[in-house]
Amino acid sequence: MLEGLSPTALGFFGSLVAGLMTAVGALPVLAGRIPGRATRDMALGFAAGVMLAASFFSLIIPALDAAEISYGAGAIPAAITCVSILIGMAAVHGMNETLPHEHFKLGREGPEAASLRRVWLFIIAITIHNFPEGLAVGVGFGAHGLEGGMPLAIGIGLQNAPEGLAVAVALLGEGYGKRRAWGIAALTGMVEPIGGLIGAGVIVLAQPLLPWGLAFAAGAMLYVISHEIIPETHRSGHQNKATLGLAVGLVVMLFLDVWLA
Repeated sequence: MLEGLSPTALGFFGSLVAGLMTAVGALPVLAGRIPGRATRDMALGFAAGVMLAASFFSLIIPALDAAEISYGAGAIPAAITCVSILIGMAAVHGMNETLPHEHFKLGREGPEAASLRRVWLFIIAITIHNFPEGLAVGVGFGAHGLEGGMPLAIGIGLQNAPEGLAVAVALLGEGYGKRRAWGIAALTGMVEPIGGLIGAGVIVLAQPLLPWGLAFAAGAMLYVISHEIIPETHRSGHQNKATLGLAVGLVVMLFLDVWLA
């Protein structure tokens, strides 16, 4: 059935399923069985490793290959990929600077937004984080159909689970009830199908943008890894477990990418 869907539809549904894993990951808060901070940091490290491997093996290398088809081997494909990575990182940085949001540990960033309720500042922060992931899944399906998008969808889905748990646990700490914390965590994943639809649609409509889109999505994810996830996992003294999680996540995503490609 999936093979009969267009790349745009695949991008939307693939990123939707990946986004729903945020809700699945947050389910322990409903049962009242919340893992300890060390376990959560290791799980977030796993998420960072998955994203890191996906950035290079599922996005940057295919971007180089796509650019070489159009421009031949040499400096031009490398330049296109490098510039696109930097643009992707700058785009997420720009959202961080212009949209008011709040991190669970770092506090408020972006413009002053006293009129916004704190919960919405959290939601904006996670939206900034999740949109590049949905974009990456959509670009993968738009570029290479099931073969290109499936490893990304599975990998992003796996790393969304610990992120959903982290969001729900942090909201519990802010005084929200179990159901509300789970509902908000689940809601944050729903920005991913929007990113997936945009990513797949742009690539399908404008094939010359393929290398640019792939590398842009990689840059956006790399910014999130460096600016958000790794600092968060190292903040409570569990950096060794977080690094172990990163290593496991990286090799799992590498295996999935080779196996499913």
